[in-house]
Amino acid sequence: MNHPELTAQALSLLRRGDNFQWYFIPLFAFAVYVYAVEIKNRNGRAVAAGLALYATHWLYEIGNALIQHFSGHALWTVPGGTCFLLLVGVGWELSMMFAVSGVIFSKLLPEDRHMKILGINNRVVIALANAAFFSLFEIFLARTPAFLWVYPWWGAFPVFVTVYVPFFLMCNFAYDWSPRVQVRVIGTLAAVDALAMVLFAGILKWI
Repeated sequence: MNHPELTAQALSLLRRGDNFQWYFIPLFAFAVYVYAVEIKNRNGRAVAAGLALYATHWLYEIGNALIQHFSGHALWTVPGGTCFLLLVGVGWELSMMFAVSGVIFSKLLPEDRHMKILGINNRVVIALANAAFFSLFEIFLARTPAFLWVYPWWGAFPVFVTVYVPFFLMCNFAYDWSPRVQVRVIGTLAAVDALAMVLFAGILKWI
């Protein structure tokens, strides 16, 4: 295990206002702006892609925080460098990035959802490419004081397979779902996230 004391450092920052910086507000405004533009342009598919990825992101962050509660250490943690730590593994800055990532990366999707790239459905290929990009970038983050892979076996490849591939598959396939399915699936994910936060963070105070 690498630097377990940094888990305690992250928990000491959890949802405290001590490190607040004013850029908290423009980051939130930027995320709202991205969605407002898509809504104004009636691009419901981009909105669905963004919300699907963001809801999935929150499910993973809650799971990571529960791992910390039950085992003593999360798989990844944010011991500093954030103006507001939402959960042990995600600060405000990361959360706002994930809030808009699905919208942004949905712009890479061809209009023809059946088109093949190297014989593979383009939605899958683009999800794999995006996941690889994020996983490689996380190698850099893990070399900074602001982000930590807690266990030696938890690194870019496990993150690629178990985290970012599901994120971007959800994003890309949600883009093509019918509005009814989008509302049903994303609404269910968001409800699970909200109930989990109320239960585990609000009532039980586990995370």
